[in-house]
Amino acid sequence: MTKVFGAPHEQVVFCHDEATGLKAIIAIYSTALGPALGGTRFYPYASEDEALADVLNLSKGMAYKNALADLDLGGGKAVIIGDPTAIKSEGLLRAYGRFVQSLHGRYFTACDVGTFSEDMDVIARECSYVTGRTLAHGGAGDSSILTAFGVFQGMRAAAEHTWGEPSLRGRRVGIEGVGKVGHRLVEHLVADGAEVIITDVVEAAIDRVRTEHPEVQVVDGHAALAGAEIDLYAPCALGGALDDATVEMLRAKIVCGGANNQLAHTGIEKQLADRGVLYAPDYVVNSGGVIQVADEIEGFDFDRARQKAAGIFDTTRRIFQIAADEGVPPAVAADRLAERRMSEIGRLRGILVNS
Repeated sequence: MTKVFGAPHEQVVFCHDEATGLKAIIAIYSTALGPALGGTRFYPYASEDEALADVLNLSKGMAYKNALADLDLGGGKAVIIGDPTAIKSEGLLRAYGRFVQSLHGRYFTACDVGTFSEDMDVIARECSYVTGRTLAHGGAGDSSILTAFGVFQGMRAAAEHTWGEPSLRGRRVGIEGVGKVGHRLVEHLVADGAEVIITDVVEAAIDRVRTEHPEVQVVDGHAALAGAEIDLYAPCALGGALDDATVEMLRAKIVCGGANNQLAHTGIEKQLADRGVLYAPDYVVNSGGVIQVADEIEGFDFDRARQKAAGIFDTTRRIFQIAADEGVPPAVAADRLAERRMSEIGRLRGILVNS
C-alpha cells in the first residue's frame, strides 16, 4: 500500500463529489521554484492505491521536469479516477475545478492522458489556475505539439552523442504509442529521413498514422517492438515501459520517448548503462508540453515557447556530458542537476522582501 506520509510531498489532496462521481487526487511535490504545475490525468485506475502511487510519482517527475526546463514553477499532478469516456461530464469537471481553486494558486492544472484543451475550458469556469486552454479562449491549445518537438530535440542530442551527428536520417526508430505525442513524433522523424516502426493498443491510432504515412511499419505489441532491430526505442504510451524483461530484449542503442516515468523501478537506469544503451531522461526530453502551457500563464506566444523548447537539445546534450564526466547514468546526472536548481533557487525564498 502506498503511504502518503512516507512520501516527501508538500501536500496531497483527496477530492470527492458524490453527485458528479468525482474522485480525484492532487499531489504537490514541491513549490521551491514557484507554484506547482502539472496536468490532470483522467484514467480508470484499478484501485485508489494505484491512483495514489501514480500521482505521487508523476508530481515528483513534474518538479524535476520544470526545474530542468528552466521554469520558475514547482511540480504537481492530479488524477481523476474513472473512465473518461463513461463518466466525464461538465458537472464533474467543474466540481474538480472548485477543488483546484481551493488551493489558491499553489497548483496550476493542464491536460494529460484522458483530458483535453476543451476540458480545461470547462474547468476554468470554476478555476483561475488552468493552462492548456483552447486557442479560442486565449490558451496554448494542444500541448502535444511542443512535447513531440522537444522529444525530437532530445533524440537529435542522443544521436549526436552516439553517432556523431544530430540527425536520425537512415536510422530505424521504434515508437510505442502513437496517440497525442507519438503521431506528431512520426512527422518529425519522417521529415528527418528516419525509418519508423510503430505499435499501439488502439487500432484507430495506427490507422491514422498509416493513412498519412503508408511507409511506416507496424508490429504487434510491446515485446515485438522492443526486441526489433531498431536503433532508437521511443516509449510514448504510459509509464513503466522499461522493466527488467524489456531491457534484456532491447537491441536499440538509444531510448528516448515522450512517456512519463519510463523506468519501472530504480536500478533500470544502471542496467541500461551496463548494456551500452543511452537513456535520455524522460522528464528532460518531454518537457516541451509543460513549456508550452507554462508560457500561457503570462500570455501565450507560440514562437517564444517553441524557441524555449528548442533548448531541450542543449539541456539533453549537457546531461549526457555531465554523465560521462561523472561516470554516472544520464538519469542520475539529470536528477542531480534538477535537485541543485531546486535547492539553490528555492533557497532564495528565505530572503525576505518587503511588499
